[in-house]
Amino acid sequence: MKIAVVIGTSMLGLVLGTTAFAKAQHGHEDERQGDSQKQKGKQKEHGRSSAQPHSDRRQANGQEQRREPRPQEQSRAYQNKPGRQEPHRQQVSGPEHKREANRHEQSSRPRDVWQGHRAQHWQHEHHTWRERGGYRGYRIPEDRFRAHFGRGHWFRVYRAPIIVVDGYPRFQYGGFWFSLVDPWPEYWSSTWYETDDVYVDYVNDGYYMYNRRHPGVAIAVNVSF
Repeated sequence: MKIAVVIGTSMLGLVLGTTAFAKAQHGHEDERQGDSQKQKGKQKEHGRSSAQPHSDRRQANGQEQRREPRPQEQSRAYQNKPGRQEPHRQQVSGPEHKREANRHEQSSRPRDVWQGHRAQHWQHEHHTWRERGGYRGYRIPEDRFRAHFGRGHWFRVYRAPIIVVDGYPRFQYGGFWFSLVDPWPEYWSSTWYETDDVYVDYVNDGYYMYNRRHPGVAIAVNVSF
Protein backbone atom coordinates (compact mmCIF):
# COMPACT_ATOMS: atom_id res chain seq x y z
CA MET A 1 0.00 0.00 0.00
CA LYS A 2 2.79 2.43 0.82
CA ILE A 3 4.55 1.48 -2.36
CA ALA A 4 1.49 2.44 -4.41
CA VAL A 5 1.27 5.82 -2.68
CA VAL A 6 4.93 6.50 -3.32
CA ILE A 7 4.62 5.57 -6.99
CA GLY A 8 1.55 7.80 -7.42
CA THR A 9 3.30 10.68 -5.76
CA SER A 10 6.33 10.24 -8.00
CA MET A 11 4.21 10.09 -11.11
CA LEU A 12 2.36 13.26 -10.09
CA GLY A 13 5.61 15.08 -9.47
CA LEU A 14 6.94 13.92 -12.84
CA VAL A 15 3.82 15.19 -14.61
CA LEU A 16 3.93 18.52 -12.83
CA GLY A 17 7.61 18.95 -13.62
CA THR A 18 7.07 18.14 -17.28
CA THR A 19 4.21 20.63 -17.45
CA ALA A 20 6.27 23.39 -15.81
CA PHE A 21 9.20 22.71 -18.15
CA ALA A 22 6.91 22.85 -21.18
CA LYS A 23 5.42 26.14 -20.01
CA ALA A 24 8.86 27.59 -19.42
CA GLN A 25 9.99 26.40 -22.84
CA HIS A 26 6.90 27.93 -24.44
CA GLY A 27 7.57 31.19 -22.61
CA HIS A 28 11.08 31.31 -24.04
CA GLU A 29 9.66 30.63 -27.52
CA ASP A 30 7.21 33.49 -27.11
CA GLU A 31 9.97 35.79 -25.97
CA ARG A 32 12.12 34.84 -28.97
CA GLN A 33 9.19 35.37 -31.35
CA GLY A 34 8.47 38.71 -29.71
CA ASP A 35 12.08 39.73 -29.98
CA SER A 36 12.13 38.58 -33.62
CA GLN A 37 8.99 40.57 -34.45
CA LYS A 38 10.40 43.59 -32.65
CA GLN A 39 13.63 43.21 -34.60
CA LYS A 40 11.70 42.98 -37.89
CA GLY A 41 9.67 46.00 -36.92
CA LYS A 42 12.82 47.93 -36.21
CA GLN A 43 14.29 46.84 -39.54
CA LYS A 44 11.14 47.93 -41.39
CA GLU A 45 11.12 51.21 -39.54
CA HIS A 46 14.78 51.67 -40.32
CA GLY A 47 14.09 50.86 -43.94
CA ARG A 48 11.32 53.42 -44.10
CA SER A 49 13.39 56.02 -42.31
CA SER A 50 16.37 55.39 -44.55
CA ALA A 51 14.27 55.34 -47.73
CA GLN A 52 12.29 58.43 -46.83
CA PRO A 53 15.21 60.91 -46.94
CA HIS A 54 16.31 59.56 -50.34
CA SER A 55 12.82 60.11 -51.66
CA ASP A 56 12.87 63.58 -50.18
CA ARG A 57 16.24 64.27 -51.77
CA ARG A 58 14.96 63.03 -55.12
CA GLN A 59 11.94 65.30 -54.85
CA ALA A 60 14.15 68.15 -53.73
CA ASN A 61 16.47 67.51 -56.68
CA GLY A 62 13.49 67.49 -59.00
CA GLN A 63 12.31 70.79 -57.60
CA GLU A 64 15.82 72.18 -57.94
CA GLN A 65 15.93 71.06 -61.56
CA ARG A 66 12.50 72.54 -62.25
CA ARG A 67 13.30 75.91 -60.68
CA GLU A 68 12.51 78.93 -62.82
CA PRO A 69 15.50 80.27 -64.78
CA ARG A 70 16.89 83.57 -63.71
CA PRO A 71 16.26 86.66 -65.91
CA GLN A 72 19.88 86.59 -67.10
CA GLU A 73 19.55 82.93 -68.10
CA GLN A 74 16.29 83.65 -69.93
CA SER A 75 17.90 86.53 -71.80
CA ARG A 76 20.94 84.39 -72.68
CA ALA A 77 18.74 81.51 -73.85
CA TYR A 78 16.65 83.87 -75.98
CA GLN A 79 19.72 85.41 -77.56
CA ASN A 80 21.22 82.00 -78.31
CA LYS A 81 17.99 80.60 -79.75
CA PRO A 82 18.81 79.20 -83.23
CA GLY A 83 15.69 80.55 -84.90
CA ARG A 84 16.30 84.15 -83.79
CA GLN A 85 17.74 86.36 -86.48
CA GLU A 86 18.10 90.08 -86.75
CA PRO A 87 15.83 91.59 -89.38
CA HIS A 88 17.66 92.12 -92.63
CA ARG A 89 17.71 95.73 -93.69
CA GLN A 90 17.38 96.04 -97.41
CA GLN A 91 19.95 98.35 -98.93
CA VAL A 92 18.54 100.84 -101.36
CA SER A 93 20.58 101.03 -104.52
CA GLY A 94 20.25 101.67 -108.21
CA PRO A 95 17.91 104.23 -109.78
CA GLU A 96 15.57 104.36 -106.78
CA HIS A 97 18.45 105.18 -104.46
CA LYS A 98 19.67 107.82 -106.87
CA ARG A 99 16.20 109.28 -107.13
CA GLU A 100 15.86 109.46 -103.36
CA ALA A 101 19.24 111.15 -103.08
CA ASN A 102 18.28 113.63 -105.76
CA ARG A 103 14.95 114.24 -104.05
CA HIS A 104 16.79 115.10 -100.85
CA GLU A 105 19.11 117.39 -102.77
CA GLN A 106 16.14 119.17 -104.30
CA SER A 107 14.39 119.65 -100.96
CA SER A 108 17.56 121.03 -99.34
CA ARG A 109 18.79 123.28 -102.22
CA PRO A 110 15.82 124.07 -104.54
CA ARG A 111 17.38 127.31 -105.75
CA ASP A 112 20.57 125.51 -106.84
CA VAL A 113 18.60 122.92 -108.80
CA TRP A 114 16.70 125.49 -110.83
CA GLN A 115 19.62 127.91 -111.16
CA GLY A 116 21.63 125.20 -112.86
CA HIS A 117 19.18 125.26 -115.80
CA ARG A 118 19.09 128.98 -116.43
CA ALA A 119 20.01 130.03 -119.97
CA GLN A 120 22.65 132.59 -120.84
CA HIS A 121 21.23 133.35 -124.32
CA TRP A 122 17.82 131.74 -124.42
CA GLN A 123 17.08 132.70 -128.03
CA HIS A 124 20.02 130.60 -129.16
CA GLU A 125 19.69 127.79 -126.65
CA HIS A 126 16.03 126.76 -126.83
CA HIS A 127 14.56 124.49 -129.54
CA THR A 128 11.00 123.65 -130.50
CA TRP A 129 9.78 120.08 -130.71
CA ARG A 130 9.77 120.37 -134.47
CA GLU A 131 13.45 121.29 -134.40
CA ARG A 132 14.04 118.33 -132.12
CA GLY A 133 12.45 115.92 -134.60
CA GLY A 134 8.94 115.92 -133.17
CA TYR A 135 7.43 114.99 -129.83
CA ARG A 136 7.66 111.26 -129.07
CA GLY A 137 6.78 111.18 -125.37
CA TYR A 138 3.60 110.30 -123.49
CA ARG A 139 0.41 111.98 -124.71
CA ILE A 140 -2.16 113.14 -122.18
CA PRO A 141 -5.70 111.82 -122.84
CA GLU A 142 -8.03 114.49 -124.20
CA ASP A 143 -10.43 114.50 -121.25
CA ARG A 144 -7.60 114.76 -118.73
CA PHE A 145 -6.00 117.55 -120.77
CA ARG A 146 -9.17 119.65 -120.85
CA ALA A 147 -9.67 119.17 -117.09
CA HIS A 148 -6.20 120.20 -115.93
CA PHE A 149 -4.19 121.84 -118.71
CA GLY A 150 -4.27 124.77 -121.12
CA ARG A 151 -3.98 128.49 -120.45
CA GLY A 152 -6.98 128.44 -118.14
CA HIS A 153 -5.27 126.09 -115.63
CA TRP A 154 -2.19 127.75 -114.16
CA PHE A 155 -0.23 126.81 -111.03
CA ARG A 156 3.07 127.51 -109.26
CA VAL A 157 5.79 124.94 -109.58
CA TYR A 158 7.03 125.10 -105.98
CA ARG A 159 3.67 123.75 -104.76
CA ALA A 160 4.00 120.62 -106.90
CA PRO A 161 6.01 117.50 -105.96
CA ILE A 162 9.51 117.80 -107.45
CA ILE A 163 12.25 115.22 -108.00
CA VAL A 164 15.58 115.38 -109.79
CA VAL A 165 16.41 112.74 -112.39
CA ASP A 166 19.90 112.73 -113.93
CA GLY A 167 20.39 116.29 -112.74
CA TYR A 168 17.16 117.61 -114.30
CA PRO A 169 14.20 118.77 -112.17
CA ARG A 170 10.90 117.03 -112.74
CA PHE A 171 7.60 118.25 -111.26
CA GLN A 172 4.19 116.61 -111.00
CA TYR A 173 0.91 118.23 -111.89
CA GLY A 174 -2.51 116.83 -112.82
CA GLY A 175 -1.32 113.27 -112.26
CA PHE A 176 1.59 113.54 -114.75
CA TRP A 177 5.30 114.30 -114.50
CA PHE A 178 6.89 117.10 -116.53
CA SER A 179 10.60 117.50 -117.32
CA LEU A 180 11.98 120.77 -118.69
CA VAL A 181 13.83 120.06 -121.92
CA ASP A 182 14.68 123.72 -122.63
CA PRO A 183 16.50 126.00 -120.18
CA TRP A 184 14.44 128.86 -118.76
CA PRO A 185 15.23 132.41 -120.00
CA GLU A 186 17.90 134.40 -118.23
CA TYR A 187 15.56 137.39 -117.87
CA TRP A 188 13.01 135.51 -115.79
CA SER A 189 13.01 136.08 -112.05
CA SER A 190 15.45 133.83 -110.22
CA THR A 191 12.51 132.65 -108.08
CA TRP A 192 9.98 132.28 -110.91
CA TYR A 193 9.09 128.75 -109.70
CA GLU A 194 7.82 130.35 -106.47
CA THR A 195 6.34 133.64 -107.67
CA ASP A 196 5.14 133.13 -111.27
CA ASP A 197 2.00 131.38 -112.52
CA VAL A 198 2.71 128.83 -115.24
CA TYR A 199 0.62 126.41 -117.29
CA VAL A 200 1.19 123.53 -119.70
CA ASP A 201 -0.32 123.57 -123.19
CA TYR A 202 -0.07 121.57 -126.40
CA VAL A 203 0.82 123.85 -129.30
CA ASN A 204 1.53 122.77 -132.90
CA ASP A 205 3.95 119.90 -132.37
CA GLY A 206 4.27 119.17 -128.67
CA TYR A 207 3.87 120.18 -125.03
CA TYR A 208 5.24 123.46 -123.68
CA MET A 209 5.26 125.31 -120.37
CA TYR A 210 4.28 128.99 -120.43
CA ASN A 211 4.85 131.76 -117.90
CA ARG A 212 1.97 134.25 -117.60
CA ARG A 213 4.45 137.03 -116.76
CA HIS A 214 6.25 136.46 -120.07
CA PRO A 215 3.70 135.64 -122.80
CA GLY A 216 4.98 134.00 -125.96
CA VAL A 217 7.91 132.19 -124.30
CA ALA A 218 7.43 128.44 -124.69
CA ILE A 219 9.63 126.02 -122.72
CA ALA A 220 9.61 122.52 -124.24
CA VAL A 221 8.61 119.87 -121.68
CA ASN A 222 8.44 116.08 -121.82
CA VAL A 223 5.46 114.27 -120.25
CA SER A 224 5.61 110.96 -118.38
CA PHE A 225 3.03 109.03 -116.39
